[in-house]
Amino acid sequence: MIDNIVNNRANKLFVLLGGFFIANALIAEFIGVKIFSLEQSLNIEPVSLSFFGVDNLAFNLTAGVLLWPFVFVLTDLINEYYGSRGVKLLSFLTAGLIIYAFAMIYTGIHLAPADFWPQSHINPALSAAEQQAITAKVSDYDYAYGLVFGQGLWIVVGSLTAFLVGQIIDVMVFQRIKHYTGERFIWLRATGSTLVSQFIDSFVVLFIAFYIGADWGLSLVLAIGIVNYLYKFTMAMALTPVLYLAHGLIERYLGHEQAAEMKLAARQGH
Repeated sequence: MIDNIVNNRANKLFVLLGGFFIANALIAEFIGVKIFSLEQSLNIEPVSLSFFGVDNLAFNLTAGVLLWPFVFVLTDLINEYYGSRGVKLLSFLTAGLIIYAFAMIYTGIHLAPADFWPQSHINPALSAAEQQAITAKVSDYDYAYGLVFGQGLWIVVGSLTAFLVGQIIDVMVFQRIKHYTGERFIWLRATGSTLVSQFIDSFVVLFIAFYIGADWGLSLVLAIGIVNYLYKFTMAMALTPVLYLAHGLIERYLGHEQAAEMKLAARQGH
């Protein structure tokens, strides 16, 4: 069984793509608690957008958006060579692992800390002024741990729901476009499916996490959703050359004959 996986290039490729798919999705969930300013990170002036009566909107994004575009590129690659069943298998596996990870984090947050640990981030070798500067930012390491990793239930539910809905829509749009275009227009089926699924994803997560879970107004949810989608739209377009590069590397690794057989089987088996 192991030899069949190790020695078979198609199986090894699935493990490789699936591993990066799951890792990117998990990491995106955990780093997503941080909201960063895209403009300040790029040292440019913040934009001031206005949608649905909400003014002064800028690209303040969850850090998870750094990785989600790559998840959807991997989705399209897996869809291309292993069909919708391969994508759905990894998507539901990933969702289950995210739930498991949050359950373990929740358990870790509620473990009683060792007496020394809440202050363990303070180095005794530092001067009193340096120690005071640290405690002014983080006085209790255990509290900070829970604050960072203890995402609200509605955020977790919204994120998971948006992920699964986005994946299913991505698969459906990808296969529908491929049905009409065949092997032509890789960019159309890959980028097109990503743009549609990311549009849905952008609003589902905000609607569940903040409209339902935090009583945000609908106008604010829609306005922030549009800003998020503008970023995702730009990234999807920018990653199109990466998609072609990945296709070229996979074709070279598998060989054109095996790659063609896999794509045909993926298309017929969906």
